Amino acid sequence: MGIDDLTFEDALRAAIDGKTKPPGALGRIEALAAQLARLQGTLAPRADTCRLTIFAADHGIAAEGVSAFPQAVTRQMVANFLGGGAAANVFARAVGAEIVVVDAGVAGGPVAGAGLVDARIGDGTANAAAGPAMSAEQVEAALAAGRGFGRAGAAQVMAFGEMGIANTSSAALVAAKVLGLPVGRIVGRGTGLDDDGLARKRAVLERAAARMPDRLAAPVALAEYGGFEIAMMAGAMISAAEAGRLVLVDGFIATAAAACALDMAPATWAAMVFCHLSDEAGHGTVLSALGAEPLLSLGLRLGEGTGALLALPLVRAAAAMLRDMASFESAGVSRE
Repeated sequence: MGIDDLTFEDALRAAIDGKTKPPGALGRIEALAAQLARLQGTLAPRADTCRLTIFAADHGIAAEGVSAFPQAVTRQMVANFLGGGAAANVFARAVGAEIVVVDAGVAGGPVAGAGLVDARIGDGTANAAAGPAMSAEQVEAALAAGRGFGRAGAAQVMAFGEMGIANTSSAALVAAKVLGLPVGRIVGRGTGLDDDGLARKRAVLERAAARMPDRLAAPVALAEYGGFEIAMMAGAMISAAEAGRLVLVDGFIATAAAACALDMAPATWAAMVFCHLSDEAGHGTVLSALGAEPLLSLGLRLGEGTGALLALPLVRAAAAMLRDMASFESAGVSRE
């Protein structure tokens, strides 16, 4: 920063409180501005550029009937991302964000498509209801690949999304084990299961969870229950934070990845913005366990990084407030 932290904190507080508004009148926007200023080490922060990286992978636990959609949809949605037709593409264009699409391990062999980044760890994970989803070596490879994506490019803000049929099941199991929560408290309908489907999914996940102790370190939880895309997101969050980039955490699955990132690298917290409370049952429980307060609550449950993109304008507004808003002195406005 060039000055000691205490002096910077004093200057930051004075800068925010000196804007032409009552102290604290902009609420969370002021907190966002302060977070970004600390991360970038400047009282004139910027959030002009954003990269959304979408990691796609498949999950062996889909064989247990835990999703309302077939596994083939993962591959089909990758093609949709590459064609620019998904919600994430539409929102990215609306807010001026770049998109990178990554094959982290889609079932059925490598995915063909112009612009797709191949970072395959395997042909989908194994069935976590019957045994480990992946090996320790695969976990490390996925984390390392994710770290590379978190460092890539020059964007000031990084968002991470995912696509993978049955990944709400994987995320629920991973979050439950990393945070020490009963998995039954965080099982949701995912892609839209009916009541019978939800009951079946809960039974499968409780059986899977019973294979291991109630609490696991993140690398072990990822090996036992994770997806390649969840592990890559966790690695990407860690390295993006280390690079001084703001990390926009999307919905339920991204929050499970964030829990893993925080378990492995607690300092990542300083870079994280939890963008929204999704409509997936259990997301609020996981956010509360992390002590995270989401910016938005819009009833979303899509994933793909869509909620992160919708929060981006708030981050940009916060940066602009600190950087460009007049002070009482510069505007000649009385404080009394």
